[in-house]
Amino acid sequence: MFITDIKRVIDQVSREKGIDAEVLITTIKEAIISAARKKIGARADIEVHYDSKSGDVEVFHFKEVVEEVEYSDSELTLEEGYEYDPECEIGDSLGIRIDTEEFGRIAAQSAKQVIIQKMREAERNAVYENFIHKKGKIINGIVQRFDRGSIIANLGQAEAVLRPRDQMPRENYKRGDRIRAYVLDVLEESKGAQILLSRTHPEFLVELFKTEVPEVAEGIVTLRGAARVPGLRAKIAVSSIDSDVDPVGACVGMKGNRVQSIVQELRGEKIDIVQWSPDIARFVCNALSPAEIARVIIDEDNQSMEVIVNDEYLSIAIGKGGQNVSLACEITGWHLEVTSEEEYSRELKQGYDSLMRLTDVGLSLAEALFKGGYSSIVDIAQAEIEDIVSVSDLEESRAKEIVEEAKTILVKDEELLEAQKVAETADLSSDTQVEAKEQEEPEKESKEEPEDDQAVQEDKDN
Repeated sequence: MFITDIKRVIDQVSREKGIDAEVLITTIKEAIISAARKKIGARADIEVHYDSKSGDVEVFHFKEVVEEVEYSDSELTLEEGYEYDPECEIGDSLGIRIDTEEFGRIAAQSAKQVIIQKMREAERNAVYENFIHKKGKIINGIVQRFDRGSIIANLGQAEAVLRPRDQMPRENYKRGDRIRAYVLDVLEESKGAQILLSRTHPEFLVELFKTEVPEVAEGIVTLRGAARVPGLRAKIAVSSIDSDVDPVGACVGMKGNRVQSIVQELRGEKIDIVQWSPDIARFVCNALSPAEIARVIIDEDNQSMEVIVNDEYLSIAIGKGGQNVSLACEITGWHLEVTSEEEYSRELKQGYDSLMRLTDVGLSLAEALFKGGYSSIVDIAQAEIEDIVSVSDLEESRAKEIVEEAKTILVKDEELLEAQKVAETADLSSDTQVEAKEQEEPEKESKEEPEDDQAVQEDKDN
């Protein structure tokens, strides 16, 4: 056989490459058939039998018994058939055992190439099948090399890529360092499976908590969502199905040991563990901690919320570079606008003053309109009559009058603003002309001075 000790080869490749032995056996059979046809002819009917116990391979060339041979690679005469089976008849198919050594060096080399190609394909498929189930999980590897900013990690059976955008800021690795990352995706490509890793994805944080917190792994504590600014700050929402288990305390651990191990893995990234609540207002307040919330105004239709905080907590609620409120928006799924009490009071007064410009709109009606979401004359002018009636209990005719009046006031305000702009433009033009005239007069005087000097000189000469 041109492959010696084939059983040992199959067992070794199957063990080292993770390829099913049956796939390798099928590949070798196809390679032998290919080599046999190159040697005998393209029409040759070849069968290969492999004994999995002994590792022996038998190759049979089947020919049909005919009266007159037309294709020698697939037919033989009755006289030739008697040499293999004395009882053969016309039309019988005889299996003639052949020695693979007869294939020759070229045929054997061709078979070897087919085996290598098939084994590579099988290996690629095996890598994909082994790692597709690890998508969304944390995996460990060793830094093998660097490629244009990407880190190539050795996972044992395959290599994985950690692209620059999936790397933590200010995080440096050397060749041979151990690396822990989240399997972002496993792509099946022509060159083989491509495994993409990430250390910046929010789910990496979730998986770390599943690893470090037994209550999470057991399902007692549920991770409701996570948001991150990689390397700087993160928020994770947690809840518990057991009233006796504090989800925040379980994730923090004794003296903070659980969360600290995660912080170390994320190179000092600050983690806020937030108590989840079905009450969205309470959940938002928890998400904006440590800021103290004075009140919230909810707009359920637009999934937005105005959050009013004490003046001294405004900067804390917003966070450095807006990180705190941005992460709170992401983790709650609501658009949040944070305002100080002083600013809110000023806007409230301006809104009430604006509404009370309308005829017969007093404080009580202005308050009803404001609570209904109409905080200015602009909102009233754009409102539907039915909506005004529903929030203020006004008659439809009165509501219509209010809307029309609001539109009239807006038109007058625009006309007044336009007139002011025209006046300012005219004043600016007048000032420019005066300035230009003032600049011309000194120039005129400077031109007249030489004539005066000449007259004085003539008087002196006389």
